[in-house]
Amino acid sequence: MIYKDYKSKYSTICQQIYLFKEQLKKSILNACAKNVQIYLLLLGLVLITAGLINGAEAYTPQARYNDDRIAESVDIILTYINGTFGALIMVSAGVAAILASAFGQYKAALGLLVVAVGSFIMRSLISTWFNDQSLQSQ
Repeated sequence: MIYKDYKSKYSTICQQIYLFKEQLKKSILNACAKNVQIYLLLLGLVLITAGLINGAEAYTPQARYNDDRIAESVDIILTYINGTFGALIMVSAGVAAILASAFGQYKAALGLLVVAVGSFIMRSLISTWFNDQSLQSQ
């Protein structure tokens, strides 16, 4: 008899705790859901204000930038990609594209096809879209 009394009190307390937790969760979610746009607006305003306070401090007109080492590194990488390494990437991506399409993974096959063609024409794409006067082989 005593055991059943404690058991019923325990289950009643557990149910009350659960109901209190659910009510608290609903009230917090409702409060956040009502004001989420205001919070996002305030966050955006704070970020814009913080970004504009100091301005762009990266620009220093006294400094001179020498990109010869970067241009040489990019030239070496593009030479490898246009050479035998690029051919290896192109062939392996092409074979992988054929295998992927055979297994029905057409999105992967399309991505591999882009890699295969991109490794072949990388230098042409860079010279078309970017200033590559310093990247030309000497």
